[in-house]
Amino acid sequence: MQVFIVVCEELSFALAARRLNMSPATVTRAIASLEKRLGTLLLSRTTRNVRLSEAGQRFLIDCKRILSEIDEAESSAGGNISIPSGQLTVTAPQMFGEQYIMPIIVHFLNEYPDVTVNTLLLDRVTNMAEEGIDVAIRIGDLKDDLQHGIKVGEIRRVICASPDYLNRNGRPSHPSELHQHRVVVSTASTLLSSWEFEEDGKSLHVTPDPRLTVSANPAAIRAASLGWGLTRVLSYQIADKISTDELEIVLDEYEQAPLPVHVCFQADRKIPAKVSSFVDFCISRFSENPAFGQYERKKS
Repeated sequence: MQVFIVVCEELSFALAARRLNMSPATVTRAIASLEKRLGTLLLSRTTRNVRLSEAGQRFLIDCKRILSEIDEAESSAGGNISIPSGQLTVTAPQMFGEQYIMPIIVHFLNEYPDVTVNTLLLDRVTNMAEEGIDVAIRIGDLKDDLQHGIKVGEIRRVICASPDYLNRNGRPSHPSELHQHRVVVSTASTLLSSWEFEEDGKSLHVTPDPRLTVSANPAAIRAASLGWGLTRVLSYQIADKISTDELEIVLDEYEQAPLPVHVCFQADRKIPAKVSSFVDFCISRFSENPAFGQYERKKS
């Protein structure tokens, strides 16, 4: 695995051999033996270059994680204080990750120079064990018993529009009035696909009739900001626009209960230092971020 990692980093058997202080023939035999045992091609070689196959890319991620855990186990057995190191794989929803997780990751990397991070920004629920994920940021209730989640905040499912649109067309006072308004709907998030509300403790469902449908949440937010009409989003997605009065939340008294935000990791194994340190880092940063609190409705 160590030889394989170096070959991948150098993309050259000769350069890897020089770095490992081994002969090129020994490096070639090591990779060939590994591929024979796995029964798959990890590296595609030509006379000019070396490239990773799809299987090789997945195996590289696993190799870095496994060797990092071995180093931590050896340090722990020797009584040494474990310092975060190795590759950390993190996943989060795409827009949420871009806005809030990437700044955390950048600061974490500056704090811990021996850690590398592989970030998966995906609008789907990943299987942490099968996909080799160390930490997952989840929005909504947890359903996997093997995940240990620490709640770090809440977000709301909100209806919003620009103040200009609301001043021209009026502010809806009940969800049933949404049919009287122009609506833009995003199909990107399952959390927003059904427009559910609560009234007197009972669920209230409204099926919007949009003239504009988009495939990405930022596009729906942009259309609402331009005064097109109402849209339904998650509160963190418009936190900056609420603070600058570019958008205004309506029907907040009919909102469903907020969705929890969890920082998750696998609880069925020893927690590496890189994972525990990153989780602590996330908890600290989320607690300082007002985007995960409640917004007061803007008065006209």
